[in-house]
Amino acid sequence: MHTYCTLSGVYAAAITPLKSDFSLDLEALPLFLDFLAKRGCHGALLLGTTGEGPSFAANERISFFRAGLEVRQAHPGFHLLAGTGTPSLPETIALTHAAFDMGFDGVVVLPPYYYRKASDDGLFTWFSHVISGAVPENGALLGYHIPAVSGVGLSLDLISHLKERFPTRFAGLKDSSGDPEHARQLGARFGKELLVFTGHDRLLTFALENGASGCITALANLFSPDLRCIWDAYQNGKLEPEAQNRMEARRVIMDGYPPIPAFIKAGVTHLAGFPRWPVRPPLLNLPTDVEQQAMDEIYHAHEFISHRPIFS
Repeated sequence: MHTYCTLSGVYAAAITPLKSDFSLDLEALPLFLDFLAKRGCHGALLLGTTGEGPSFAANERISFFRAGLEVRQAHPGFHLLAGTGTPSLPETIALTHAAFDMGFDGVVVLPPYYYRKASDDGLFTWFSHVISGAVPENGALLGYHIPAVSGVGLSLDLISHLKERFPTRFAGLKDSSGDPEHARQLGARFGKELLVFTGHDRLLTFALENGASGCITALANLFSPDLRCIWDAYQNGKLEPEAQNRMEARRVIMDGYPPIPAFIKAGVTHLAGFPRWPVRPPLLNLPTDVEQQAMDEIYHAHEFISHRPIFS
């Protein structure tokens, strides 16, 4: 069985702990990953969009990846994915190579997002060089489809071409389009041959029904038990509509308070007691009054009322 066949499940698109001067808080990262592991996450993506990945230099990313490995001392089966995509081909190759050398299970790679009119042939050539130059035979590369942010989508034909050329090393896709039709098309065209993770909490059940293998989402930082409940139930041939409805409601609230990294960092402070980590400019923290309103809304909305605490 290829390594990536074991990677299905619930992943947090992990936030990045920062100090007050916006430098990486490397000591805090293993503690936060331990929190995620204990709350049902199968793994985490480091330095994705929610983790503010493009805001960090290559040497910072490598230090951060290395710090994240400490979680395996307590949770040896916790899967780690590295966000390694940059507009620079050599830098992307170097970061990807470093992640696999450290023992990461896979990488999630943005397309080169500066050239927004790059052709499928150009993107195929770019990804081919990354895979050939940095992904080992037992490694897994996931393309990162988030066109609303990156400005560069990964077409179904491009995905098919990469899968044909690199049938094991091009493992699949993180689909953060938020488009149910795109999720359906992925399932119809590739079935279980492609490892697909939805990046949108409200689509987890739908994506699973269309062949997806799990999710990598921002709200998994806060509400992974519900996501895990949905995933576990589906593995047993069941659905969890109440948990899915709660995730959809939470997603609506979160989307009303951008930027998402600032919202999630506020959430892990207010709802889980972690330090108040800032976001790195150009992102800004939520204004104090807006942050309090957002936290009140997500905490007190009737969908979340329970006889047990949200965090235990």
